[in-house]
Amino acid sequence: MKSSAERKTAIPKILFVIVLAAIAIAIAYAALRQRDWSWPVPEEAKQLKNPVQPSARALEAARGVYLDKCAQCHGDTGKGDGRDAARHDPRPADFTDIDRMRGITDGELFYKISEGKKPMPVFKTRLTEEQRWELVLLIHSFIAPRGPESSTKNAPAASGEP
Repeated sequence: MKSSAERKTAIPKILFVIVLAAIAIAIAYAALRQRDWSWPVPEEAKQLKNPVQPSARALEAARGVYLDKCAQCHGDTGKGDGRDAARHDPRPADFTDIDRMRGITDGELFYKISEGKKPMPVFKTRLTEEQRWELVLLIHSFIAPRGPESSTKNAPAASGEP
């Protein structure tokens, strides 16, 4: 039979193991849950080309729409750090993250802006097609300045994802 001293030392050990197991389960759950946030885009949408030519006027128009509809989550400079960003899971995309944005086509961005995916709203009915394409240009501009030649490419080395 165990003495009372042995029982007193066993209880903290058991509690420690339980807490450790709970932490391990929480970490595993979070890691598995991350995989659920993929955002599949149809191949035909990825192939779409931006019909809006890059210009100061297009970027200026997009900036106004972006500040009104997107900045509260994605941040004024596209870093995903807007005032409401912390409320969302998954967190809003950081458009300045070159690794994340590399290889995303204009069509893919347009699709994501248009169709949305919770918590991001659908903008197909809230913005015109031209406004959504202008937003694609603006999102690309958060990575690096783009000249007229590189802006017309469908998948520049550093393109964006919402």
